[in-house]
Amino acid sequence: MIPDRIIEQGTLTTTGARSAVEVRLPWYRALPGSCIAGAKLRIDGVEAPTESLRWQMNGREFGFDELVDETGEWWFPTDSAVLSGDLPVEADDAEHQVDVDLKLYIPYIIIGDGETLHIEEHDRKTMKAVQA
Repeated sequence: MIPDRIIEQGTLTTTGARSAVEVRLPWYRALPGSCIAGAKLRIDGVEAPTESLRWQMNGREFGFDELVDETGEWWFPTDSAVLSGDLPVEADDAEHQVDVDLKLYIPYIIIGDGETLHIEEHDRKTMKAVQA
């Protein structure tokens, strides 16, 4: 796992009411969208409402409930995805603390009774927000 490289430094964008950050896969092999079990986005300690979170990869946007059966889109270690949510942040000169939590399933590692490996990773970066 590579948790310290989840958040892409300098990618915090805002529309004023909604914020987004680019994230990288903390695993060494590509995973289908169905293996992305969930995420959390916090900026300056404030968490985006779960129902507002959106995941964008390969030019498509998903809610996490839509990813459950998504096997046609894959997240590759060399590609960034975008995690966004309803979080008001100003695009000013202030530094913001950005936290991302990811939950992933690794489908080809069986840990017992047919259950696959489930990993939870966290990263924190400090950066300025830019207007989207």
